[in-house]
Amino acid sequence: MEKNELLKGGEFLVKETKAEDVFIPEEFNEEQLMIEDTCYDFLKQDVYPNFEKIDKHEKGLIKGLLGKAGELGLLGISVPEEYGGFEQSFLTSMKAGEAMGSAHSFSVAYMCHVGIGTLPILYYGNEEQKNKYIPELAAGEKAAAYCLTEPDAGSDANAGRSKAVLSEDGKHYILNGQKMWITNGGFADVYTVFAKIDDDRILSAFIVEREWEGLEVSVEENKMGIKGSSTTQVFFNDVKVPVENLLGKRGEGFRIAINILHIGRIKLGATVIGSMKRTINHSVQYSNERKQFGNLISNYGAIKFKLAEQVIKVWTHESALYRASADVERLIDMYVADGMDKGKAVIQANADYQVECAMLKVLGSESLDYIVDEGVQIFGGMGFSAEAPVDRAYRDSRINRIFEGTNEINRIWAGDNAIKKGMKGADGLKKNMAEVMESLTNLPEMPEYAEGYYAYYKEVISRFKKGIHLVMGAANAKYSRKLSNEQEIIFNIADMMIEVYAAESTALRIEKLEGMKGADAVKLYKDILDVYTYDIASNIRKYAKDAIFSFVEGEEITNYMKGVKYFTCVKGVNVKDARRRLADKLIDDNQYNY
Repeated sequence: MEKNELLKGGEFLVKETKAEDVFIPEEFNEEQLMIEDTCYDFLKQDVYPNFEKIDKHEKGLIKGLLGKAGELGLLGISVPEEYGGFEQSFLTSMKAGEAMGSAHSFSVAYMCHVGIGTLPILYYGNEEQKNKYIPELAAGEKAAAYCLTEPDAGSDANAGRSKAVLSEDGKHYILNGQKMWITNGGFADVYTVFAKIDDDRILSAFIVEREWEGLEVSVEENKMGIKGSSTTQVFFNDVKVPVENLLGKRGEGFRIAINILHIGRIKLGATVIGSMKRTINHSVQYSNERKQFGNLISNYGAIKFKLAEQVIKVWTHESALYRASADVERLIDMYVADGMDKGKAVIQANADYQVECAMLKVLGSESLDYIVDEGVQIFGGMGFSAEAPVDRAYRDSRINRIFEGTNEINRIWAGDNAIKKGMKGADGLKKNMAEVMESLTNLPEMPEYAEGYYAYYKEVISRFKKGIHLVMGAANAKYSRKLSNEQEIIFNIADMMIEVYAAESTALRIEKLEGMKGADAVKLYKDILDVYTYDIASNIRKYAKDAIFSFVEGEEITNYMKGVKYFTCVKGVNVKDARRRLADKLIDDNQYNY
């Protein structure tokens, strides 16, 4: 694909994507699947049997497991060979993250170490810093953590009060401050710490070692979920940080934090898939064992509905996640081909796709929450027992809507950034908004649906996008630059964007898969698309109405509502039979095999 053919972040709103241009999970190669298998083999042998011990914080267990993962090369998947890693592609790291996502508290420790723990040094460190720290982190000889959040600075990270002052001899920064909710804090050897130098307005970043005098770690937090994940406060009391351990440039810390979070958001979108699939397996296997009223509960329509919805949630999210991940990878490769340093290319590509990164973090975490909730419901009373496997899945899922920026922040980030970029006119969104607004008076009552399965869905999704343009255009006309302050409207727009991106990704995946394997191979997947699109049409209509009714009054409402209705029309679907077909395959296989 040529550089000018690759959609940049947010451009899915205005440009059509061809099925041949998207990556789908069925295209992972043998080496990538072998790495995934290595992850699962490690988890099955060393991690799954130790969940109880992990949750009880058995001393040294998680750090030891990270060491074993390092011996297998699983901590260095994204690390260049010169620093002891495997230097695999972005997509490969995402697939490995999916597998590791099934490991509950250990997954959190792993993803923290290879992500926000290692990547700031790998991507922003100088050669001396990278040579000193990265090989030991990639080998699992040392563990890493990331210290950003403070008691009064959570979502507003730059409000942190931690401070660094240059010593009189100019050799050290004297670091003072308090950090909280630090993952891996209890056993990490290396911390990336964010603080302001002197009276700077913007954060800087520092590499700090645990053994340095003045660094103190609190007792482990007692948490609702991810109980085995080490979460502590870290205190810095006149810690002498060598000046050579300033990471990046002075005042670059906030940029480092945000750019690393972009990567963390899309990677969280991968890790939740592992937990989704593991929970689905528990759900269907229990439903195939539990009898009520003389029948297995898997025979009942109410249970089939839940199982089918679990399948739909994971398959649509997976379609969107790997579509975006491949786009990020292609852009990385293009930047590198243009002469950009690989680390900078990774950072820039993820920043360019910040809208998709934020959307997928929301979609994935909320899909997982649905799946684990229904998993508990399928188990019934047993699901509320700590003896059942869905107990841990339910508790551990909840943090994902807070991790990597709350879902509220991510909705704002996705919706607001898409609008601001569009108003600059760079991607054609501004023009599309104007055209949709002008078309309202001439719209027919109902659209004429296109002939052909994929032509129909392209048309439907195109109209969904026009519905988004309508709300964006109307809201921007009302509020202009003050639209960013109308968070409820931004949420409506973001939710429309998320569901449209997932639907389009699902349609493109099925179309491409049919071209690869034939029509018979995608019959059930069409049920997924039919049900999902039918359902979200109502959702999108409501989001649009909620937004418009919040600022439009009088006669204008009639035209707007006419447009909303037109842009969200879809054909009727027999959702009951479609869901039953999806559930029956899951029940017959007794595991997720889609």
